[in-house]
This record gives sequence, C-alpha cells and structure tokens, in this order.
Amino acid sequence: MMEQVYDAIVVGAGIMGCSTAYHLVKNNQRTLLLEQFPLPHTRGSSHGQSRIIRRAYGTEGDHFTEMMPEAYKLWNTLQRDSGTPLFRRTGILFCGTEGEPFMTDVPKSLRKHSMSFTSLDSSALREKYPMLRYPSDTVAVEDQSGGILFSDKSLAAFQKEFVKNGGTLRDNEPVVDVLPGDIVIVKTNNGSYRGRNLVLTVGPWATKVLPTLGVQLPLKAVRVGVFYWKEKIPGTYGVDNFPVIIQEFGSRHNHYYGIPCHEYPGLFKFCYHLGPEVDPDNRDDVDESWVLKKTSACVENNFPLLEPVPAIVESCIYTVTPDHNCILDRHPTMRNIVIGAGFSGHGFKLAPVVGKLLCELVMNRKPSYDMSPFRIDRFHKSSKL
Repeated sequence: MMEQVYDAIVVGAGIMGCSTAYHLVKNNQRTLLLEQFPLPHTRGSSHGQSRIIRRAYGTEGDHFTEMMPEAYKLWNTLQRDSGTPLFRRTGILFCGTEGEPFMTDVPKSLRKHSMSFTSLDSSALREKYPMLRYPSDTVAVEDQSGGILFSDKSLAAFQKEFVKNGGTLRDNEPVVDVLPGDIVIVKTNNGSYRGRNLVLTVGPWATKVLPTLGVQLPLKAVRVGVFYWKEKIPGTYGVDNFPVIIQEFGSRHNHYYGIPCHEYPGLFKFCYHLGPEVDPDNRDDVDESWVLKKTSACVENNFPLLEPVPAIVESCIYTVTPDHNCILDRHPTMRNIVIGAGFSGHGFKLAPVVGKLLCELVMNRKPSYDMSPFRIDRFHKSSKL
C-alpha cells in the first residue's frame, strides 16, 4: 500500500466526501476514498431516504442561494450519468410570523437572485392548505422549484460514479493516525496510504479528528430526532398534494421541517432542526426526550390531521457551527490538508457544489465562489500544530 502515492486521499464517505472524491477523479486525480464503517451505514449524517432541496434561504444564507442553480445542474448530471432518479419536485412552503426576519429575508433573497415565488397571506394559506393550523398572523412563501432529494440513492450514485471513473473506495477502515508532510501518510486499521493531498470530510468526527491536527474549531455534534407521523386521513400530506415545509416562529430555536409522505406509506416526516450535543461514538448516551416532546406539541398545534405521537423514531447527527455556515478551507499551516465540516444540517442539497469547491482547493484552482463565509479564520482562533 505504501508504494502508491495518490493525488488525494479523502477520509469520510458521507455525501460531502463522496462528492469531493467524484469531482477529483473526474479531474483525473488518482483518488482514494476511505470510510471507517461498512457501507452503507446509519451512524453519521448522510443516511436515510430523503433530504430537502431548495433555492430559498434567508439573507444570512444568501451565498447558498447563489450556489443552488449550479447544484441543481450537477444533481441532474449525476442523475443522468448514474441512470438513477434522485429528485422529486414538490414545491416548498416557508411559514412564519408576518414581519419577522425569517419571513422577510427569504423573499428578499429570492428577489435578489431573480427566482420566482408566491407569497400567501394568512387567509390564502388557510384556503390552499386547510390541513395546516397556524396563528392568524402567519404568512407563507412558496418556491415551486424545491422538493425531495433521494439521499440514499444520491450517496450510492456518487460512490458508483467515483468507482466507475477509476477511484478506489475502501470501507470498514477507520483512520488511526495521520502523519502530515509533503506526502501525507494516512494509517488505518488495515495499513498505510500516501497522498499528495488529504481531504477531511469526517462529519461529526471532525470534533475529534481536527484537534489531533492542531485545529480547534467551535464545532458541536448534535443528535437530531427524525420522526414520522401517521396521517389521520390517508393522502392528506402526500407528495401529490402537499409540499415540503419549513416553519420558524420567533427564532431558530423554533425551526422545524417536514417532508410529505414518501419514505413510509402514510407517514409524514416532521422534525425539529436541533438537538442535544452528543459524542458521535456514543450517540445513544444522551437524553433527547425534550426534542420529542417539543416536536409532538408542534405537530398537535399545527398539523391537526396527524396523530400527535410518532409512528417511527430514527436519528441523525448534525455538526453545527455558531453561524450555521460550513467550513471549506485548507489547514491553517498544512496547506495540502483540506477540511470540509460543520454543515449544520442543511448541507446535503449543496453537496455537488461543495465537492467541486473542495476539489478546487486540492488542485490549487481559483474557487468558483467567494469562500470568505467558509474560512476557518472567521472564528478568530489560531491553529498551530
């Protein structure tokens, strides 16, 4: 194993690592993709059958809105090349209190980027979606371009295309050590590999891996409950007549999202966007009962045609930064180590563009977008080995 030198070694085969490895191999880079668990697995942030895809963000995420047209194009390319359907357009509905930042910033960003949308006042919202029950000062914005990404199929498609284009994928190989240098040596439980560049897309394990390389970042791994609620009347919240929904009332601490019945027949996916901090190696050693209680109350108040007790409970882990912007940057002192981390629960849809940007960093190309929102030094913390 030590004889071969890869152009790049990517550690972590979640959606960001797979996208990055895919872009590298498509750019003729000899690439190794390492994953600590047997694939597929449910221990990180990329598993499950569905994620939201949308263009609309508030002004604090305006840079993401700018990236999304290319993300849609790249998802379509992957869909075409892999021969796998990856997306279903359902539209997306944003709901919140009239006049609050969440409901003023979303349309502002959409207008800025010349994206079409529809605004609904409280009466129009009640008339169009009688299966919702909100306070009288609730307003909504509809973005018809949004919908559901088939996340498990997307992950498999990236892996398939990566291998088909000459990449090497090794799973069930946890990294046990990294020796920096002009040629980086990555040691796993199965041997050692050498690479001119190293990309770390390790999800919640960034909280453990990065400090060993002298990078101290304000990252938190949080366990998020994934809940599925049974319809009282079949078809009420189905994909044929109900959109993806995002609602926020008052603050980010009241931010929820819902995906119409797709994964399980008659079960609506509705989740709170945050959860308790957790050690990713001991994800069950945390009390998340308050998340279920909070979400159940929201369902009972806002979704009268759902049973207020979930039929299925699953979980996921987010890696969250203080500003909810991700980290896409080189190591502060070891420039051939590239870091992708902290996607804060909304990165999946951006994965094709994130992979392209991390590939550009590896290849010392000018990035396709302004990288200042994603730089490590925005946290004002120096990192020394």
